[in-house]
Amino acid sequence: MERNFNKNELYPDCPIRNILNRISDKWTLLVLYTLNGRDSMRFKDLSAELPDISQKMLVLTLRTLETDGFVRRKVYAEVPPRVEYSLTERSHSLFPVINQLIQWAKDHMEEILLDRTISLNKTSAR
Repeated sequence: MERNFNKNELYPDCPIRNILNRISDKWTLLVLYTLNGRDSMRFKDLSAELPDISQKMLVLTLRTLETDGFVRRKVYAEVPPRVEYSLTERSHSLFPVINQLIQWAKDHMEEILLDRTISLNKTSAR
């Protein structure tokens, strides 16, 4: 399984479409958030922190983040090999935005869930 590295076909030069395409999948923000505040983490530790992600998906997400310069992968020449992941400056510069998004979600989640319930009830009443 390989992530799509193509730019948005309709708007190939639109920065927001391309960045949102990359960071808005199910796992990217969770992986970045898990790495945040730590010097580095080993794969097994990341996997333990995100128990609902498959090993294959975690590998794929980390590779994509590394390719885009959000995550640094460091391999130590040991037996068995040790690999650690850490955030880059690019990732750190994204965290004020991520933190604002988290706060916005906390501030509005209750009313959004209420609106969903109301909408669902209207739809089922038809």
